[in-house]
Amino acid sequence: MDGNIAPADWKIGVDIGGTFMDFCALDTRSGHIASLKVLTTPEDPGAELLTGLDLLAEREGLDPASVTRFVHGTTVGINTILQRKGAQLALITNKGFEDVIELARLGMPEMYSLFCHRAEPLIPRDRVFGIPARLRADGSEPLAPTREAVRDAVRQARHGGADGIVVSFLHSWRNGTQEATVKAMVEIEAPDLFVFTSSEVWPVIREYERSSTAILNGYVHPRVAGYLSALEGRLADRGVPARALLTKSNGGLMSAHEGRRDCVSMLLSGTASGVMGAAWLARQAGESHVLTLDIGGTSADFALIVDGAVQFGTDERIGDFPLHIPSVSVSSIAIGGGSIASVDSHGVLRVGPDSAGSNPGPACYGRGGTAPTVTDAMAVCGWLGQAEMAYGQLDIDRDLARDAVERIAGPMGRSVEETAQAILDIAVSELFVEVEKLGSRAGVDLRDYALMPFGGGGPMLGAFLARELGIARVLAPRRPGVVSALGGLVADMRGDFLRTVFTNLDANAPEQLRSALADLRAEGQAWLKTQGHDGPAQIRLSADMRYAGQSYEIETALEPDWLSDPDRVAAAFHQTHRQIYDFDDLDGAIEIVNLRLSAIGVTPKPDFAVTNTDAATATPARYVQIQLNGAQDIPLYERAGLTPGAAFVGPAVVCQEDTTLAIPDGAKARVDRHLNIHLEFAE
Repeated sequence: MDGNIAPADWKIGVDIGGTFMDFCALDTRSGHIASLKVLTTPEDPGAELLTGLDLLAEREGLDPASVTRFVHGTTVGINTILQRKGAQLALITNKGFEDVIELARLGMPEMYSLFCHRAEPLIPRDRVFGIPARLRADGSEPLAPTREAVRDAVRQARHGGADGIVVSFLHSWRNGTQEATVKAMVEIEAPDLFVFTSSEVWPVIREYERSSTAILNGYVHPRVAGYLSALEGRLADRGVPARALLTKSNGGLMSAHEGRRDCVSMLLSGTASGVMGAAWLARQAGESHVLTLDIGGTSADFALIVDGAVQFGTDERIGDFPLHIPSVSVSSIAIGGGSIASVDSHGVLRVGPDSAGSNPGPACYGRGGTAPTVTDAMAVCGWLGQAEMAYGQLDIDRDLARDAVERIAGPMGRSVEETAQAILDIAVSELFVEVEKLGSRAGVDLRDYALMPFGGGGPMLGAFLARELGIARVLAPRRPGVVSALGGLVADMRGDFLRTVFTNLDANAPEQLRSALADLRAEGQAWLKTQGHDGPAQIRLSADMRYAGQSYEIETALEPDWLSDPDRVAAAFHQTHRQIYDFDDLDGAIEIVNLRLSAIGVTPKPDFAVTNTDAATATPARYVQIQLNGAQDIPLYERAGLTPGAAFVGPAVVCQEDTTLAIPDGAKARVDRHLNIHLEFAE
């Protein structure tokens, strides 16, 4: 080997969804990016990883021994909750407070419906055990738990079939020692049961929020831990030396070793990774305000990128349950490429929420599916099935798609083509409603944003949705189908830490706040060290604040040196409150409930190759027939043949290995030097 040639260095990002496992591999020597989709194997989750590595080796010459970074986003945690296939848990709590998780916050899913009901808790009431133990609000302990009480609770938990135990006591946010004591007792009494305490998972004030977060962590723990062990084993079998990193709900990374215990932090792993990847691509393309649209096989996810920054929140939901850890703010709806169209008892056409998933999948996949789906409707209308899909793994059978759509077209008295178009119109309408809600909650005018569609289904419907929303710009990245996998390659290590201080913002606050900040800094630095990060690091500080008398807080971004100046902290809160509610009370007393710190280990970012060649017009590969207000022939472009500067006008189809971009009539398209396609609609 020539000594001047650098050894191979591959970085791989992997994201698993409902239908495909996506791969994005970067050769850092050349800047070459290889992408791939592999059909999932629900009967053996993770087996598709080996298939993908083998295909990358075959097609790209990737040597597993040259992989220096491996990042994985997975849906195993969230699917465990949605399918209710998690661990059998027991809860040990204070005697007299056994109903906390069942009472929750007493809210109903549909406040105006007399027939709706709240979801059943993940721990049934007969596996909740109250023991004599108590902490005061100041953290002092008037009543300590006894070994006899813990032994009796463990015995009953075993009898109830518990696989693990969650310990959550009142006021443990102030002092976690009592929970730790009970945990140690349980481990002695039942070493075969896993145990989590609420204060170690997320020590936030309010017992329901703290308990439910710990329960979610314990509920998914066995499946997540088993999946991650198998993942590391498969990587070792293929000779991959890089340790496995996981994408987190907060858009950062952590080691797979930590993920076995901190399972709750990766519940929104894939969706968060997609938004991080989209933000990276948007900044490259010069777009600072972006609405992301990630459509997979079963759902669509939306998020806002404001001034180039991803938005975060602490009140996301996982199915029926609130998630109170910091997460990328994402809204979801059960509309995806596999969403099934049906006719209800009133003869009304509906789309979703049921999905054909990956097995059997849409009818046009030829894998045994017979129900009409959004993907089948796209095939009937001619947008799909004109070129190879999913890197050669799928051949779209338009005849099977027609057969599926015809099953509901006949009873409705419509043609197959009319029904297919109606399915697409309804899917776009459902997306419209949810995106409008997101814009209203955020208080933004979506017409000021560009829409970035990605995922397998985003580019198929994205431009049609943008037109309905009045959004004039659409940004289609070079590899839309693997943006979530790319997100893992551009993410930083990130750990979130919290201290509940619960203090008035007055002259006495600075000393308490500085002390809490010192503890959080130390905790963040220690966490980065355990993750093996020795590069540059950043911290981001915020506080959950409210006016005295308010029930809930808003998160306010702060700078560390502001903590010595209560007036500066107050000004930041007033401004944030005014931005959200268009109101502030400059004379109102302020309370700080929680101080939050994010420790961010900055990782090297990939340097993607760009080209400055300029082409005036794009040349179609051929013309294809679609159904768009009747049959018409439109140009089909191959994405690989589009060079920077190329321009064309819709309607058109752009086909590529990972997805298909459908461009409606009137949209003007141009290709930038990163090979993104920018669409613009006339005002």
